[in-house]
This record gives sequence, C-alpha cells and structure tokens, in this order.
Amino acid sequence: MPVLNRLLRYGVVGGTAAAVHIGVLLLLGQWMSLSLANPIAFLAASVAGYVGHALLTFREETGGRQFARRWLLLQYVVNISVCALLPLLKAPTLMLVFTPTLLNALIWSRAARFSAKARQQQNGQPPLLHADDLGLALGVDAAIIDLAQSGQLQGASLLVNGPSARDAVQAWKNLAETPPLTLHLCLTEGHHLANCPDLPTGFGTLLLASLLPWQRRRIAPQLRRVLQQQISRYRQLTGLHHIRLDGHQHIHLVPLVLDAVLDLASAESITWVRTTREPLPEGLSLRLWWRSLKTGGLIKWLVLQLLSGLAIPRLRQAGLETNRRFAGVLFSGSMFGVAFRHCWISAHSPSKIKSASRPVVLIHPAQLNAAAGMDQEAFQHSVAFFNSTNRQKEWTSAQQL
Repeated sequence: MPVLNRLLRYGVVGGTAAAVHIGVLLLLGQWMSLSLANPIAFLAASVAGYVGHALLTFREETGGRQFARRWLLLQYVVNISVCALLPLLKAPTLMLVFTPTLLNALIWSRAARFSAKARQQQNGQPPLLHADDLGLALGVDAAIIDLAQSGQLQGASLLVNGPSARDAVQAWKNLAETPPLTLHLCLTEGHHLANCPDLPTGFGTLLLASLLPWQRRRIAPQLRRVLQQQISRYRQLTGLHHIRLDGHQHIHLVPLVLDAVLDLASAESITWVRTTREPLPEGLSLRLWWRSLKTGGLIKWLVLQLLSGLAIPRLRQAGLETNRRFAGVLFSGSMFGVAFRHCWISAHSPSKIKSASRPVVLIHPAQLNAAAGMDQEAFQHSVAFFNSTNRQKEWTSAQQL
C-alpha cells in the first residue's frame, strides 16, 4: 500500500509537470520557434517536478522542504542531453518516451535519500567550532578568547611564530575550561624560526614542488627543519607533549608537507591532523554560490577535497586520527550569516562519535582593527584578510550559535 501511494503521488506530480510543459510550449510557440520554446518549457516542467516531488512525492524524506538546487540542475541537464542524443542514435519510440521518465525517477529518488540523510544529520551530534590564527594579532586573540570564554568555541590553532603568541597562550591557559589547542603549521608566511631561504612560501609553489622529484629531495630537509622548530616552539609555549596539527592556509595537506608531518609523527608524538573533506551545504541561494565562486572558495574547495582524499588513507595507515567532516573552505573569508548557518548544519554527525573524529567548522574571528599589532611585513598575506570587516561578522555569527 505505501508503494502504491508513492507511485500515485509520483504520477500526479509527473502529470502536472507534463501539463506545465505543454502549456508553456503552446504559449511561447506563438512568439518564438519551437526549438527555442521547448527547452524553456522543459525547464518550467523541471521546476514543477522539483517542487512537487519534494513537497508531495517524497515528503517523508524531505520533511516538506525543497531538494538542494543542484538536483534541479542535474535533472535538467541530464534530460536535455538524453532527449537530444537519443534521436541522433535512432532509438526506438518506446526508448524515447520512457528513458527520461526512468532517469527522472532515479534522480528524484536519489535526491530524496540525500535529503533524508541531511535531516538525520541535522538532528545528530553538532560539529566542533574551531578558530585559526591564535597569536597572529591582539584583535584576533581577543575574539578567539571571548568565544572560548562563552563556551561557543571548542578549539583553536596556535600560530607559534605570531607576534602575540606568548600572551595568547597565557590567556588561553587562564580560561576556566581550556579546549584543545592545535599547532598551526605556518610555511606560506612568517616562518622565520628556521634559516631556510630556499623554502617556497606559496601554496601553489609547494604543491607544484610535490610533483617534481628533484624539488622534493631539495626541499624535504628544509621542511623537516621548519616543522621541528615549530613543534619545539609549540611545546615551549604550551607545555603540551602530544601534538594536534593543522596548517595556515591548509598548507599541511600539500603532499610534500604531509610527507614531513608523517615522517616526524612518531618521534614528535603527533596524534591528530586536520583534514578538509567538506560536504556541499543544502539550500544555498545563487547569490551565495556566486560569492563562493567570486572569492575563490569553490576552487579552494575542489583542490582541498582532492588533497584531503589523498591524505586521509595515509593518516589512517600511520595511525593518526582526523576529523570525519569539515566546513569552512567553501566560504573561507566569509563564514558568517546564512552561509555560516548552512555550513554548520551540513557538518552535523548523524550519530555520536568520539571527539577526535567529530566534524570541525572553521572560522577566522577577530575584533575591530584586527591587523593592528600584526607583524605586517612577515604576515603580508594575512593583513588584507584580517583587515576585512568579515572577520567581525564571523565573530558575531559564532556568538549567536
């Protein structure tokens, strides 16, 4: 009976979408050619199906909410492509009629399962909120300490070669409850702890060097030296023995750098390394997708998805723990407002998991004039980033969790 009910609802929505297609086609056909009117009419029918299947056919899975918009795009592109290709292949009439119907059933069923999984996650275990760049500047430190004091923050990453690192650690130790502190490995700027003039300072340069064997051999000893000195400095400042590690601008995920981390993991008691496997949030507006594309967040997301995919098996093989999921790359530099809330929801775990594996949501909070007191010559890349008013918006959004 439930199957019959589902098929009936699917048929009602499918019939409605077909009626929309015919109606729009007849209307537009009076002013334009059918070759142009038909894709527009098909888009209108796709929207009708997208809304109807979410609100009616698969309402148990969606809870009455729309599917993520990418399912509409997928359905439209697949159907237009198939409808254009099948006649060229001289497919029989039955195949022309039923292939799009079967494809739509598969797409919307998959979208429903995805929505059900997302709803389950929203009711599950919340992620850990984490702030990077403690020790970079007084305005950064003040915002991070404020969030930790109020209980919103569950961890921070210490930039050991930052100008305010010593005072920041002392303020962290003075908290009533001290969340985990992580070594924020910094190679792209400010790494003056070691005398390594030949060490590349750009993410792209280090990534390229990872692909060139002679560069790997030349750079590897310098990377090892910088990493050891930053670990030593971290222990000197914090008094901690076991090392949790991530990277400034996620540099630790570059294969050449990860090699050095894994080589030192046992000797230096590195136990946890952050990864950035980030699910795409549901329900984002086109304006937010455009923001991510315009600011380079989508490109960063693609690169770091690949690097995390390569890193996770190596970390497991080495016996190191890592977070299962992550949020903060797609909207890096603008993790506030609606984008922050959607990322927060998407990072929930469907069930209780141990602390070391819990998802991490990354922010870069700061108070007004965050770049004041920053070593602007050593940290040139961070000056503009922290001068942006977005840093205060991230701080405010985190306060409202």
